[in-house]
Amino acid sequence: MATIKDVARLAGVGLGTASRVVSGKGSVAPATAKRVRRAIEQLNFRPSHSARALLSGSTQMIGVYIPILKGTYYTPILQTIDAELRAGGRHMVVAFGHGSTDERRQAIEGVQFLINRDCDGLIVMSNALQEKDVITLGREQPNIVVLNSIFESMREQCFSADHTQGGVVAAQALLQHRHREFAVIAGPASSPDNRARIAGFMRELARQGVDTHGIRTVESDFSPEGGWAAAKTLLTGKRRFTALFCANDEMAVGALSYFQQVGLAVPQQVSVLGYDDTWSAEYSAPRLTSVHIPLREVTVAGLNYLLNRCYDSLLPVSRDFPVNVTWRASVAMRPSRRAVRKS
Repeated sequence: MATIKDVARLAGVGLGTASRVVSGKGSVAPATAKRVRRAIEQLNFRPSHSARALLSGSTQMIGVYIPILKGTYYTPILQTIDAELRAGGRHMVVAFGHGSTDERRQAIEGVQFLINRDCDGLIVMSNALQEKDVITLGREQPNIVVLNSIFESMREQCFSADHTQGGVVAAQALLQHRHREFAVIAGPASSPDNRARIAGFMRELARQGVDTHGIRTVESDFSPEGGWAAAKTLLTGKRRFTALFCANDEMAVGALSYFQQVGLAVPQQVSVLGYDDTWSAEYSAPRLTSVHIPLREVTVAGLNYLLNRCYDSLLPVSRDFPVNVTWRASVAMRPSRRAVRKS
C-alpha cells in the first residue's frame, strides 16, 4: 500500500509539500500540486484514518458516553448521533458504564477513555457525574456537550428538556381525566432529572388541591424489572389509587405486565402514565400513554452545537424543546367504583 512518502518521492517533492496537497491546507505552486495529484492517482494512494488525522489535526470522530448500553432510551439517541455524523463523513466512538456500582467513577473513566482516543469532541450523558467532574474533564477536552442535565457554570454546553414541566404535564394529563388518588413509581433519588419530574408532578397536584402527602411513592431503577417489583409493592400497600405515574416508560411497561399478571385491568381499573415516549410505549399492551420528551430534537441540537464548535460549521442549534403527552390506551377517566387497593 502506497504511503505519503511514496507520493512525495514519485512527484519529486518534499514530504511537507505532498502533505499540504493531500490535506488541502497551505499554498503549493499549481504545477507542483498537479505533479503530486498525478502521483496520487498513479499510486492509488488513500490516506489512512491516522494519516488524515495527522494531516488535518482532526480525527473526525465524536465520543459519546452513556451510562448503560441497553433499553429503549439510549439506543435511539446513539442511532441519531451515528446517522447525523455519518451524513457528514464522521464517526462515533461509544463508551458506557457496566453496572450500578460506583457509577460516577465509571463515568469519569469512560469520558477519560474517549479523551485518550483523541476524539474531536464529546457528548456526555450521566446522572452520576457532578458539575465539578465535567469541569475537570473539560480542561482536557473543552469541546464537550452534556445531554439531559444542566450545569449552571456551563449552561451553554448543556441541552435538556424541562423535566419539571414534564412532571407538570403528567399531573395535568391525569387530573383532566378526573383522577384524585395517585401512586408513583419514581426513578433513583440520585437522578436529577427524576427529581425534577417528580417535583413538578407533585407541585401541580398540590396546586390543584390534591393532598400529596397521601401519595404512595416507590423508588425504582428505571428498568422493566424495577417497574414490576414496584407495582407489586404498591398493590400490597393499603393506600388506594386510580392512576399510576411512572417516571419512565420502561418501568411503566414492567408495571403493566405485573397488573396483567394479577388480573388488574388497565385502564378500566387503573390508568398508567409513562414518561419519555420511547418505542416501548408504542408497543406495550395496552399501548402506553406517555409524556413525550423530544429526545431526537435535544440530541440533534446538542450534536450540532458540538460540531459547530469542533469544525467551525454553522448548523442550526435549537434550545426550545416542547413537552406534551402522546395519548394512547393506558389512561382513561377515573372509574366510578372504588380505587385500586390490593390484589
